[in-house]
Amino acid sequence: MPSTQKYKRILLKVSGEVLMGQQPYGIDLDTVGRLADEVLACAATGTQMALVIGGGNIFRGLAGAAKGMDRVSADHMGIMATVMNALAMQGVLTRKGMDARVLSAIAMPTVCETYSRAKGIHHLEAGRIIICAAGTGLPFFTTDTGAALRAAELSCDALFKGTSVDGVYSADPKSDPDARRYDTISFNEILAKDLRIMDPAAIALARDNGIPVVVFSIRKPGAVVEVLSGGGLFTTVTKD
Repeated sequence: MPSTQKYKRILLKVSGEVLMGQQPYGIDLDTVGRLADEVLACAATGTQMALVIGGGNIFRGLAGAAKGMDRVSADHMGIMATVMNALAMQGVLTRKGMDARVLSAIAMPTVCETYSRAKGIHHLEAGRIIICAAGTGLPFFTTDTGAALRAAELSCDALFKGTSVDGVYSADPKSDPDARRYDTISFNEILAKDLRIMDPAAIALARDNGIPVVVFSIRKPGAVVEVLSGGGLFTTVTKD
């Protein structure tokens, strides 16, 4: 079925915390199943789908470093957590009848494929969903930066950033009742106003490669395909 969507190929970035569902930590398979259904609904429109999932539901490198761990070792543990989440998503997508592949920035051939741009594009063009795991493969870089990097490498039309709020606000809407939601905002405004929807390196990477970032609430059921179709609440971050 040919895609009639504005975006023909997207990268969906989801925080690891989303996979916890209502649990205090870990992976809630019911939540993974809901997200998998939304990814499948997007793929059914003809949109090519790449995913990046964080690892904060299992381990967060910065938190480990703050407690006295070596930062490099802590970040490597966080990187491994993203691979665990990617394998969970792959397993659920496969069970639901979709061909999905995990591509890891760190080689672990007995577990999953090693990431390369050519391999990723091949799978996308073959109609498969790819899950890019292990971030950039390097410490000191967030999975947001990894997502922006993969979106650029894979020639994605947009980076969809699933968060806990329905867009970019002038302040934290949970603590400031006067916070204003933007329908559109520029990358430079995001950086100038220090609106931390993603880390500055990820914002700069998306800006410099002309990749719009679409920020929406991943916690609302059905939001991914709704936003993909142009509906619902979201903020588009663009170069202009």
